[in-house]
Amino acid sequence: MNGSVREHSSQATGGDPAQPSAPWSGTWVAERLGVRLTGDGMRQLLGLALRRNPKRAHLLVSTVLGKHVPQRPSVVLEAGTRLGARVRELLGAGQAADAVVLGFAETATGLGLTVAYGMGSRAGALHSTRRAVAEVAQFGAFEEEHSHATSHLLLPKDPGLLRGDGPLVLVDDELSTGRTVRNTIAALHAAHPRQRYVVAALVDTRGGDDVAELEKFAADLGARIDVVALAAGRVRLPADVLERGSALVARHGGTPAPAPAAERGTVERVELGWPAGLPDGGRHGFGPREQIRLEAALPAMAARLADALGLPASGDSAPGEVPRVLVLGTEELMYAPLRLACALEERTGGRAEIRFSTTTRSPVLAVDDPGYAIRTALRFPAHDTPDATRDATRTTASTTAADPATETAQPPVAGAAPEDRYVYNVAGQGFDAVVVVTDSVGDTPALHAPGGLLDQLAGCTPAVLLAVVPSYVPAPDEPAPPPAPLHGPAFSSYDPEDVAWLLRDLSDVPLEAPTEEREEAIQAGGAHYAESLPVEYQPSPEYQRLFHSALESSAARLARAVGTVTETVLAERGPRPVLVSLARAGTPVGVLMRRWARQTRGLDLPHYAVSIVRGRGIDTNALAHLAAHHDPADIVFVDGWTGKGAITRELAQALAAHPRFVPELAVLADPGSCVSTFGTREDFLIPSACLNSTVSGLISRTVLRADLIGPHDFHGAKFYRELAGNDVSRHFVDTVAAHFTEVRDGAVRDAAALAAADRTPTWAGWRAVEEISEAYGIGDVNLIKPGVGETTRVLLRRVPWRILARRGAGADLDHVRLLAEQRGVPVEETDELPYTCVGLIHPRYTRGATGADGKAAR
Repeated sequence: MNGSVREHSSQATGGDPAQPSAPWSGTWVAERLGVRLTGDGMRQLLGLALRRNPKRAHLLVSTVLGKHVPQRPSVVLEAGTRLGARVRELLGAGQAADAVVLGFAETATGLGLTVAYGMGSRAGALHSTRRAVAEVAQFGAFEEEHSHATSHLLLPKDPGLLRGDGPLVLVDDELSTGRTVRNTIAALHAAHPRQRYVVAALVDTRGGDDVAELEKFAADLGARIDVVALAAGRVRLPADVLERGSALVARHGGTPAPAPAAERGTVERVELGWPAGLPDGGRHGFGPREQIRLEAALPAMAARLADALGLPASGDSAPGEVPRVLVLGTEELMYAPLRLACALEERTGGRAEIRFSTTTRSPVLAVDDPGYAIRTALRFPAHDTPDATRDATRTTASTTAADPATETAQPPVAGAAPEDRYVYNVAGQGFDAVVVVTDSVGDTPALHAPGGLLDQLAGCTPAVLLAVVPSYVPAPDEPAPPPAPLHGPAFSSYDPEDVAWLLRDLSDVPLEAPTEEREEAIQAGGAHYAESLPVEYQPSPEYQRLFHSALESSAARLARAVGTVTETVLAERGPRPVLVSLARAGTPVGVLMRRWARQTRGLDLPHYAVSIVRGRGIDTNALAHLAAHHDPADIVFVDGWTGKGAITRELAQALAAHPRFVPELAVLADPGSCVSTFGTREDFLIPSACLNSTVSGLISRTVLRADLIGPHDFHGAKFYRELAGNDVSRHFVDTVAAHFTEVRDGAVRDAAALAAADRTPTWAGWRAVEEISEAYGIGDVNLIKPGVGETTRVLLRRVPWRILARRGAGADLDHVRLLAEQRGVPVEETDELPYTCVGLIHPRYTRGATGADGKAAR
């Protein structure tokens, strides 16, 4: 193909709103060096400073990168995801999902992962590094000539990451000449040619010659290169900029140290609880699976930080004074500290002022002037180099540049060692605490030594916390990623195309316990309901006849509800949603919805089944699998029915950390008014609720137990092959699907009527449950199961206390009455019940609460 370069930019307005009277943070340099910055949005994203670098005089200081200028972490994250969204808009969702992202060290290590997230990349992201890792083979290297540290290494765990056919997106904070981009693309193209590259930067400041040079380079390669930026403009420099810059640095380089604090701050260590085996960044690759694991762990890690800092949560009473806290990453370690800072910001909800920045190896002049971007600087010995374990006794003072009339001489920075590092705009900025986040390779004596980073921070803030993230190095024996989905007939009695189970097969593990033992252990707090399984109920001939009678009488009504909810999903989440049922009650409904889409619309929708556990959330490894294969925005979670809405709330809470997934549930029946996507809000008999595994593909309810489910495993379940003789799973689906043609028009009309109706959940069911709890002195809403489906579950799997039934309820409750009679449970009829029936679990159950006949006490 012919080579080409295309430019794409948009005006940016990110960053903290400046005070109307505050000068632009590039004014000082612009006036003294003769630099002019032009272009829409440039001043909102950039300030100016002077480099201590003979190759370049000026430094463009990003206000939204989180490197040199402490910024609200949500602003930093938003800028990167917005840039990623621009790339996605350019490529389209399909190519963006297939694109690999490469961020440049050190400034764009976090930005690269944020852009990949904003793009919806499923291929994964990598960043270059200046740290050699002996255990990982080098894929390639390239040079950044103008940088303070020029050499970049590429160390992917999987070299195949850089050998795909999709676009390669190169991410940097600033595109100034394009030389580094050309060097990188040339090296990668020689190893593995591809047709399309995208360069994404916060700002594009190239001149006309640089633009032409990239166009010629693309033509020579025979590849297309697009450029995307949040803002584009020019940096106009005088011809003698290097000489004038050197003179300014020499004039202002000797600066007084800020006054020492009255008391040195404390230095303490805080344990984050970082997930085992989770990469600390993108040095060796970081994909959707890692992203999901990180997001799932962030709330707990933020809570540990908040507790160690004594910060209030968002719902706590407002403090008299808002504490100011900086989360400080270290050099290439940017993404993990950024996401920790975001989680801390979200947790405190305005009760604390959270900022984020990182250390750097770039030497920059500090000038304490409001029109200058780098107000203060700390210089310290590197703590993550091979010789960082030396006795680091060399102390380097905090430096603040002042007005030339008052400055005093200090040793010039020209005497600094090449391995020195810097942190800017921290000293003298009023932070009440600094949380230093480094990896274990950087947790060396040099970090803790006099003059080291922690020591210097303790001289300018009351409290320093050190949080160490384990340095991730891929190991030959590293656990494999979660296995492929399970399908029938090897796992479940459904057809292979009906559903893909994101579960671990525990069929050979003894997990069943007598119902009474399980109930006693659960209520005593000694076990969670998901740690064992009830003995599968074997229906009597009379009960089986009831099931078949109920199915025959309700199949058409059920088919219409299936059609209504599926048509609603297709209209609102189409054109090709991905159905994800909550195993196992939601799975028959997911199978039916998939069949409706195929039979009436000719659509072949993917359908997965995943585990969600009350009190423990959704299976994050399953989410990771979904994110690696589909756009999370296309995922539609499916369940059979709602009771009081506990699982609806559980899903919303579990997905709060994963904002790309839509935290909404589509159900067949919503008698509790808990969701906005449903087939009906009537509380009627769904025959699949009458049975357990024998109507759900012979799959047990899901299991989550630490000794069985490892950190990389899906939640588990059993396949009861031995119950095949009683299996009615496919019979149930086939019987309902046989009515699709006759009910299609009615379902389409119902969906259209719902689209025009107010479907806002009222949560009437939850309020009714609270009233029942108070009226019967139960005190625990988890022991109240409203609706026909939930009542049936109580009778089949728990120790029932009593059943409340709406007076006059007919055949919908025949199976409930039969089960209640078999278990010796009273059925109370009432006129004031919003559900057809409600099952009450024994509120103070011990095995002593049953009679000699084993039946539940009344």
